[in-house]
Amino acid sequence: MTSARAHPRAHPGHAHDDAPDTSAEFRRIATLPDGPEKDGLRQEVVRAWMPMAERIAAQFRNRGEAPEDLRQVAMVGLVKAVRRYEPDRGSAFESYAVPTVTGEVKRHFRDHMWGLHVPRRVQELRNRVRAAVQDLTRSADGRSPSVKDLAAHTGLSEEDVLVGMEALDSFRTLSLDAELRGADDGYALVDTLGSTEPSYERVVQRESLKPCLRRLPAREREILYLRFFCDETQSRIADRLGISQMHVSRLISRTCARLGAEAGARAA
Repeated sequence: MTSARAHPRAHPGHAHDDAPDTSAEFRRIATLPDGPEKDGLRQEVVRAWMPMAERIAAQFRNRGEAPEDLRQVAMVGLVKAVRRYEPDRGSAFESYAVPTVTGEVKRHFRDHMWGLHVPRRVQELRNRVRAAVQDLTRSADGRSPSVKDLAAHTGLSEEDVLVGMEALDSFRTLSLDAELRGADDGYALVDTLGSTEPSYERVVQRESLKPCLRRLPAREREILYLRFFCDETQSRIADRLGISQMHVSRLISRTCARLGAEAGARAA
């Protein structure tokens, strides 16, 4: 059996120097039953094609992911390609492996590199706009392309270009603990955020109760006023109105329950 070499000379039918001729190995793999011999031969083929996978991984550098992590993802794609490739279909392994490995790396960015969920369509717009910005920035004048330039270059509408441009800066979320640019006293983004004013909810509740309070009998309104606004005890209210303290307690409980039910019905 001829072993696949890691860095052989390019085969005449291949486009890259890192494309070894492993056709004999693949034909041999196709005839073997599942087992250690077949697995070992596949591993030899994977080792031979590793430079190709590393080349593809390098194409995605400087996009926020560690080079070694990209390399590992590319290797996963290569292993999948070796296991799934069928030489009887007639196509060269490279023509099958390159899109398989590239797709694995792209899926890694799509599924694991966004700090929050972004729709697939927005991710694709971002990628197209990003590639267009790079192409147009390399032009002779070196100026930054306008939205109109990007739309003409990509064939997208200007609205879609704007969506893609917004997503360019949304690849990773910014921590609320991140210190603001120019701040030298530890002033962070979280310090700029407001908080809910608890008095707002009190105003809403009071306004919701006003119509309900107006419909109460005069005695119930007076009891609530004395108890909750004047902070009178139930005993002093009872003496003032000439009724028992127990009666005052029942009236307060019944009236509050009624107000709660009416306010809840209004809110619904």
